Amino acid sequence: MKTLSLKHWQAQFEHDYYMYIPLSIILNSCIGSVAAMTVLAQGTSLLSGIELTICVSLCMGYNAALLAGTNRKFAFWLLIVSLVANLLLILITLL
Repeated sequence: MKTLSLKHWQAQFEHDYYMYIPLSIILNSCIGSVAAMTVLAQGTSLLSGIELTICVSLCMGYNAALLAGTNRKFAFWLLIVSLVANLLLILITLL
C-alpha cells in the first residue's frame, strides 16, 4: 500500500515538475479566487482587507516564483503554504 506523505508528493512534484506547473497554477488560482470571494462576501473592513491581502499575496507569490524559475523544492513548499492558507481562509470565513 502506498503512503501519501509530503515527502512523496514533493519527490513526485520535482520529478514531473513541468507537468505540474499548469495544474498547480490552475488549482492555486481557483482556490485563491474562492478564498477571495468568501472574504469579500463578508463585507469590507480592515480585517477582510488583511485577509484579502494574504490571499492575493500568496497566490501571486507562487505564480511569480514559477515565472522566476526558483528551485523546485521552494516552489513546492510555496504551493503547499498557499493552498493551506487559502483553505484556512475559506474555512474561517465560512464558519
